[in-house]
Amino acid sequence: MGGGITGLAAAHRCLEASGERGGPVALTLCEAADRLGGTVGTERVDGFLIERGADSFLSDKPGALSLCERLGLGPSLRSTDDRFRRVYVVQGGRLVPVPEGFLLLAPTRLGPVLRSPLFSWSGKARMALDLVLPRRRAGGDESLGAFVRRRLGRQVLERAVQPLAAGIYTADPDRLSLAATMPRFPVIERQHRSVILGLRRTARAAETTGAAGPRFSLFVTLAGGMGELVDALAAWLPAGTARLGVAATRVDHGDAAAGWRVRLETGEVLPADGLVLAGPAPRMAPLVESLDTRLADRLREVSYVSSASVVLAYRRAAVRHPLDAFGYLVPRVERRATIACTFSSVKYPSRAPDGFVLLRCYLGGELDRAILDRDDLELARLAQADVGDLLGVTGAPVLCRVRRHRDAMPRYDVGHLDRLAAIDRHLAALPGLHLVGAAYRGVGIADCICAGEEAADRLLGADPDRVCATSARG
Repeated sequence: MGGGITGLAAAHRCLEASGERGGPVALTLCEAADRLGGTVGTERVDGFLIERGADSFLSDKPGALSLCERLGLGPSLRSTDDRFRRVYVVQGGRLVPVPEGFLLLAPTRLGPVLRSPLFSWSGKARMALDLVLPRRRAGGDESLGAFVRRRLGRQVLERAVQPLAAGIYTADPDRLSLAATMPRFPVIERQHRSVILGLRRTARAAETTGAAGPRFSLFVTLAGGMGELVDALAAWLPAGTARLGVAATRVDHGDAAAGWRVRLETGEVLPADGLVLAGPAPRMAPLVESLDTRLADRLREVSYVSSASVVLAYRRAAVRHPLDAFGYLVPRVERRATIACTFSSVKYPSRAPDGFVLLRCYLGGELDRAILDRDDLELARLAQADVGDLLGVTGAPVLCRVRRHRDAMPRYDVGHLDRLAAIDRHLAALPGLHLVGAAYRGVGIADCICAGEEAADRLLGADPDRVCATSARG
């Protein structure tokens, strides 16, 4: 519901499944914005390919790959250039590679960590204590920051995990729920006690049982950018299905015969047998207020974080750094304006013309909200200053684009899974109504696609005649 990637995936699955079952379905998709795709889209300027939002999806979650194949986008799928599959971290004004084998929160190999200048010897010794520390005895959720500090020490948190969390969630790791964001790690601690030993054992087991290598790298995109996916999904919609610039204001439910009613800001009322509400959780709250005030309250509890991106293009000769990685992360302790930078034209081919490079810098997030009060010119200047210092860039960029992402990233706070359980209990009393999107069970493109498709399948399991997908204006 809504015209973002989740709503489009739900709409596509409704149409696809109805065709498989031989029963037609009448579907209306209402989108408050004037375009489909939500945060996903692609801009092409002077030979450069610029993403509005996400530049890829994960291949280890099969939903997105499967959808692309079914849409006929298989020939357009592109893997990362894994010759450069590493990431730098800024330390003391220079770029230091993340040690080989360092997996999200902890190392799978001690040798590269011991040789790395990223951590001091005292930090390395503290990290090694994980090998002998006992399991956590307390139950319940724990923050990502608390887990890393407890198992591996403050230095690992500050120099590796915090910038990683900023890069993925633009959030403070001391507020993020470990169980909701990285559920693998509490399981590893319970099963193996030591996180380092557990990662090494699971890695060896995967090598022993693994079959042939994967067809794609971990990160996958489309040759023409992620906007290709939006265009392909939109092309599936029958004429008149998508209504742009139309926001929903209220959802009501009558008796079983009357079904659902969706009131639009135009005053029009749409009847439906099933509803998929796909959009930011707080924006969905007013729609369901008349149905269940406690459900609306729960949706308002989901917090969001804002950020900005600055895309910069330079002549390759103007950049001294070899750009032999996917990009770099900036720990908060470095006190820089940017929180990360992706080397877009290195990560994927054909993002920049020959002789040029395309960089994408990120600013803001939860730990630096105030920087977003500055105007676009100042954000661009700050990003240029950082890449100039860290990458040895000389001269002005040949292209600069600033984009603000207001309340674009949901923050999975400690207790997030309990909140989801409560939301599910409220929805159980409202059969035929589904809430999906990045706010609930995964922020990635693949997560959102799976959520939308699962909601569509649940709806059609009841064999509805009409499905209405809609969004509220924020």
